[in-house]
Amino acid sequence: MCGIFAYLNYNVNKERRYILQVLFNGLRRLEYRGYDSAGVSIDSSSSDNSSSSSSQNYIFSPPPLVFRREGNIESLVKSVYQEVSETDLNLEESFSIHAGIAHTRWATHGEPAPRNSHPQSSGDGNEFLVVHNGVITNYEVLKETLVRHGFTFESETDTEVIPKLAKFVFDKANEEDDQTVTFSQVVLEVMRHLEGAYALIFKSRHYPNELIACKRGSPLLLGVKELMEGGSNGSAFHDEKFLSKNDFPKELFLSSDANALVEHTKKVLVIEDGEVVHLKDGGVSILKFDNDKGKHGRSLSRPASVQRALSVLEMEVEQINKGNYEHYMQKEIHEQPESLKTTMRGRLIRGGSCKAKTVLLGGLKDHLKTIRRSRRIVFIGCGTSYNAALAARPILEELSGVPVTMEIASDLLDRQGPIYREDTAVFVSQSGETADTLLALEYALENGALCVGITNTVGSAIARHTHCGIHINAGCEIGVASTKAYTSQIVVMAMLALAIGGDTISNQARREAVIDGLFDLPNNVREVLKLDQEMKDLAKLLVAEQSLLVFGRGYNYATALEGALKVKEVALMHSEGILAGEMKHGPLALVDENLPIVVIATRDACFSKQQSVIQQLHARKGRLIVMCSKGDANAVCLGGSCRIIEVPQVEDCLQPVVNIIPLQLLAYHLTVLRGFNVDQPRNLAKSVTTQ
Repeated sequence: MCGIFAYLNYNVNKERRYILQVLFNGLRRLEYRGYDSAGVSIDSSSSDNSSSSSSQNYIFSPPPLVFRREGNIESLVKSVYQEVSETDLNLEESFSIHAGIAHTRWATHGEPAPRNSHPQSSGDGNEFLVVHNGVITNYEVLKETLVRHGFTFESETDTEVIPKLAKFVFDKANEEDDQTVTFSQVVLEVMRHLEGAYALIFKSRHYPNELIACKRGSPLLLGVKELMEGGSNGSAFHDEKFLSKNDFPKELFLSSDANALVEHTKKVLVIEDGEVVHLKDGGVSILKFDNDKGKHGRSLSRPASVQRALSVLEMEVEQINKGNYEHYMQKEIHEQPESLKTTMRGRLIRGGSCKAKTVLLGGLKDHLKTIRRSRRIVFIGCGTSYNAALAARPILEELSGVPVTMEIASDLLDRQGPIYREDTAVFVSQSGETADTLLALEYALENGALCVGITNTVGSAIARHTHCGIHINAGCEIGVASTKAYTSQIVVMAMLALAIGGDTISNQARREAVIDGLFDLPNNVREVLKLDQEMKDLAKLLVAEQSLLVFGRGYNYATALEGALKVKEVALMHSEGILAGEMKHGPLALVDENLPIVVIATRDACFSKQQSVIQQLHARKGRLIVMCSKGDANAVCLGGSCRIIEVPQVEDCLQPVVNIIPLQLLAYHLTVLRGFNVDQPRNLAKSVTTQ
């Protein structure tokens, strides 16, 4: 995936230097979405210098400037200012109207290099420029067609076909029609030929001071900041005023997500699939793409505008700053006591002496009876979200009495596995935009299943397209390796189990114990965070190792998988989470006195079995690191031969929340000690919106 950003100032004077700073800061806020290359495009001069063509009634402005660079955002910033210093470009030149676009890339087609960075261009003169998040699946066919029409390609990207197709459509329309073709007509015709998932922002010298954004599958938001005289925010803002063209000074922003908008404005529009948003003359027009309209006609279609309402972001700038922490991952690990409180706020009801303890999930209340009658519940997710669902599966089976199965989203699609009308399919995704999970959602909807979404992102694709759902409310998570979203997902799914089993008298005592455990969980997490220095010391002992095994079973098989995933994600160390019951079926052959092995052996129904595993590993001189409940060191460590990590004991179904914290801390400190970028691990990005 990638991050795309645009900034348009209207009737408010802004210097070129300020415009560049806004674009660069927007990319910094989106850098977790991709960081192997980046680029921006701004105008070379004011539109006052634009000229009109004598043969056609359209403005032809000077070619926009395009800066592209391999590496992170700071590499781009440095190269832009260096290039500016070597030219006569005036950074103090002021623009009353200006449209700039920017992009940070996670490579999918073509290696990280300036030629493959965005904005991608239509060719000499940069008549059309595009920034893109997503994948165009039919780009090879389009490329062959455009090559036959004389276009030359410079990059290996799928994106380059888009601006070249826009130029082809524009040129052809002007050859065949005496009427002026509008920017939106060009973009709508381009969309008609694209297949795949995308969010696009178009800039063109044929349409100076205009921007067009459109999307299908990939996320995109519009932010609006209206200014009063003197540059201050207006006290009142109305949707009708926002939609219409007017001369009020304003700033408009387009972004892949809210992180890059909140420091400018909280008034946003979540762009829907198939919508084309046209920023022109201080107004915003929204058109609905219709693939059939105009398909068989010679002239380009002119669709009508649609009405949309603004929404208000419920987040603060402080949420996306590091505060006193060195890295976002470190901050997010230590935020978990508070994020768990927020996840549970208003949802847990601990009644008085006569009242039962209950769970209230407003997003599910109209569908609980249907879920209880389900033939089975199917959890569908990828990576960390899959692991969170795996951790919650036992308690959901126990309290609901409904069979629960697990599906990795991509594998379900590859197999075309059976999904039935009597199934409840639960889709788990931190971003709500994960490509494989979205495709699995489409598949489940087609097969008639009740679809439930569990996401951390209000207004995301999964939140919009499922029948019902739960927001985990963990707060903004910027570090690529998920931490607080994982623990909040487990808690939400534990509450889901409580809600589904809410009418079962036989489980009442168990349910109340779990609810009490949930109330106490933030304090227990706060307690285990005190192991930070201990985990740093352990990381120093493991920093030179090449491999790490993590054994778990029962509720903590998921903990083993997730802990190993964190180590490989950020510390770039081979690590493997293994079901302890499978130890003798192959993994035991790896054990020697050199290989570090973590065994999770906290008190639960599997404790005695884990004691047996420890004994067998010890007999083969395994280098053991054992995680156990407080007070159990002597029960798990034979003759002081292991390193012990003691954690608070909680209700067994909630133990994975406590147990993952030391492994998150270990992964963090290993990464720092090995000199790698904690928040931007190699080859990874936060939200995988491509297959």
